[in-house]
Amino acid sequence: PDEPARFHTRSGLLEARRTDDLIEIDFAAYAPRPLDPPPALVEALGVAPEAAARFDIGYLLAALDSEDAVRGLDPNLALLATLPDLVVCVTSRASTPGYDFVSRAFAPNAGISEDPVTGSTHCCLGPFWRARLGKDEFTAYQASDRGGALRVRVDGERVRLGGRAVTVLRGTLV
Repeated sequence: PDEPARFHTRSGLLEARRTDDLIEIDFAAYAPRPLDPPPALVEALGVAPEAAARFDIGYLLAALDSEDAVRGLDPNLALLATLPDLVVCVTSRASTPGYDFVSRAFAPNAGISEDPVTGSTHCCLGPFWRARLGKDEFTAYQASDRGGALRVRVDGERVRLGGRAVTVLRGTLV
């Protein structure tokens, strides 16, 4: 229980370990590159973002003015799919007590209408919100239909994402 679990992935070695009462995984952080919101993004969302940014992993972020706007969003997925970005993440400061920010992630170019809880977007959201809120640790909520809470800790060029896990299978390999 005190040793990390190590996973060899296409993006390199990932380590998961117990931290407090969460399982925490260490990922690379991605810095935002601010840009003017593309017209197709504004049209697809049906609202003009307060801010927009791109990330080196092919993600586009749109910051809206309220949690209600994020939660109530009904984007035009066909129009989002015309953007060159793999994932479009929409976020805002949270108004729900106990959370710093909320988000949703849409990836029609990857065949995913809406991802329920997305680790990779939080590797972008952590640095984005760090620059805006001036802190390194956040409690985030991804407001999909299923939804999920995460702890996001930005540590230099790394992001540590923590969440709760449920055991669904036990077995022994011989």
